[in-house]
Amino acid sequence: MCGITGWVDWETDLKTREPIITRMTETLTNRGPDAFGTWLSSRAALGHRRLSVIDPENGKQPMVRQRGEQTYVISYNGELYNALELRERLQSRGYTFQTHCDTEVLLVAFMEWSEECYKYLNGIFAFAIWQEPEQRLFLCRDRMGVKPLFYVQEDSMFLFGSELKSLLDHPEIKPQIGREGLAELLVLGPGRTPGHGVFAGIYELRPGHCMVYDRSGTRLRKYWALESKPHEDDIDSTANKVRELVRDTVERQLVSDVPICTLLSGGLDSSAITAFAARAYDRSAMGRVDTFSVDYADNENYFKPSEFQPNSDSPWIEKVSGLLNTRHHSVVIDIPQLVNSLDTAVKARDLPGMADVDSSLYLFCREIKKKATVALSGECADEIFGGYPWFTSQESLNSNTFPWSRSLAQRMSLFNPELVKYMRPQEYMDQRYQETLAEVPYLPGESKQESRLREICYLSMAWFMATLLDRKDRMSMATGLEVRVPFCDHRLVEYVWNIPWHMKQCDDIEKGILRRALAGLLPEDVLTRRKSPYPKTHNPAYLQAVREQFINIIEDPASPLVPLLNIDTVRKLTNLNNDAFDRPWYGQLMTGAQLFAYLIQMNTWLREYKVSII
Repeated sequence: MCGITGWVDWETDLKTREPIITRMTETLTNRGPDAFGTWLSSRAALGHRRLSVIDPENGKQPMVRQRGEQTYVISYNGELYNALELRERLQSRGYTFQTHCDTEVLLVAFMEWSEECYKYLNGIFAFAIWQEPEQRLFLCRDRMGVKPLFYVQEDSMFLFGSELKSLLDHPEIKPQIGREGLAELLVLGPGRTPGHGVFAGIYELRPGHCMVYDRSGTRLRKYWALESKPHEDDIDSTANKVRELVRDTVERQLVSDVPICTLLSGGLDSSAITAFAARAYDRSAMGRVDTFSVDYADNENYFKPSEFQPNSDSPWIEKVSGLLNTRHHSVVIDIPQLVNSLDTAVKARDLPGMADVDSSLYLFCREIKKKATVALSGECADEIFGGYPWFTSQESLNSNTFPWSRSLAQRMSLFNPELVKYMRPQEYMDQRYQETLAEVPYLPGESKQESRLREICYLSMAWFMATLLDRKDRMSMATGLEVRVPFCDHRLVEYVWNIPWHMKQCDDIEKGILRRALAGLLPEDVLTRRKSPYPKTHNPAYLQAVREQFINIIEDPASPLVPLLNIDTVRKLTNLNNDAFDRPWYGQLMTGAQLFAYLIQMNTWLREYKVSII
């Protein structure tokens, strides 16, 4: 994995602007600590920071290839899991290769198939290819949006980058937000409208989209979308197909020339990935799989089961690791670390995020990086197979809004009434919700219930999954760790999308079809373990620490957050007892402590990024 950035300008000779593209590239050093490169012509400048995973000795980027009068230059962030097959196909068409890296495979694929190259790619990617002398830029992002890509166009200038920070480092780009940006942060946050960059004038290339930019302007195209069609396999065939797709995906994603591991929580998804990885290691005599888990100091003393977190992970991790004979490493985070890393997480994401759910992942990845460079994670199975509580909650199914975003009115009571009036929060949320529903590919003739569940699944993938993928990418890449997500393989997603709900929920348990698919791979009690989300701290010392830090912010009139708040309301909030903070206001994990932490992150972001509200 890497960091990419670039600049196209029809009026400025970019050969004279090398210091700027160098600075933009250097902002992405954490994403690619192993190598740096830039390429410049009069009209285009590309930058690249490399994290070496395949063929570390070669694969320097930006990579250049010639064919006749044509020059192709690529800056690429990602991993192609079918690179070997694709290389062999291109060799049969007469191409030769100078490296073993997938960057060259991708560049040659573009040379052969031009903008249709995406049809042949299995992987996670965001890349830019500049054609000289045509002076045409092609941008493309993977189908599920695992790898990020932001862009901005102003007059004759077009900029792109893996992270917002690379764009903001350009002298012409100002860190400004308007009504929409405020609503993204305060109404929808930490979620974000697909394609929205929060900062004024900045956008994100949406998953499954590509873009061409040349002198005639930008042309955006959606190259991939879910298709709804009748599911014709019986339940046994369906389970077998799911098993084979998951197995194949995991094995493809084990390819690496650097140390690789899995993240293991003892839940269904991470245990399945680890089990398939362990089997592949056994067949290849590669030794034992390294597994990693995260927990918090003294958490066992304070954990209380809830509908969102029914049990703790520790005994399950021990069981699965022992069964699969993995080399397990447990990372324990203490409260001061967690609080102190809230600011680091903001700088990694360039936005307020999931508070300590982000900062703990950053600390976790930082420890993993000491022993591995690549990790496989169980992210996204719940969105695809329907594992969240809102798939079965009648309240959520009957509500006409995003099911993970609760109590908008209570949330808005925290902010300045004039600001709330300016944002028009209910209107903004309703607009984004309806826009997403308009994209849902319904299946003619399906029942009202099936249609609603299809909507919830689409909403979850387009929004909630995107938030978690943002989190995973930014926090891991901030430490130079590449995290792969096998459940995001588009072949698996396309197949599971059309499995009817009674099959997905077979055996009267969430993700029933996945559990059936994994029968014999994992013990029965692991197969039937109820969903337990990413662990968070239950230590009341964390709530106390963020409460005190938040009080310090609101007592300081120079805090940039203060003008946005309804001070009387937030002061009352700080006086509530701990029991008032148990109910999530976003997702399953973000309760009262995370509300304080989110506002702390908001204050940090406004101050550190020198954000102006327009």
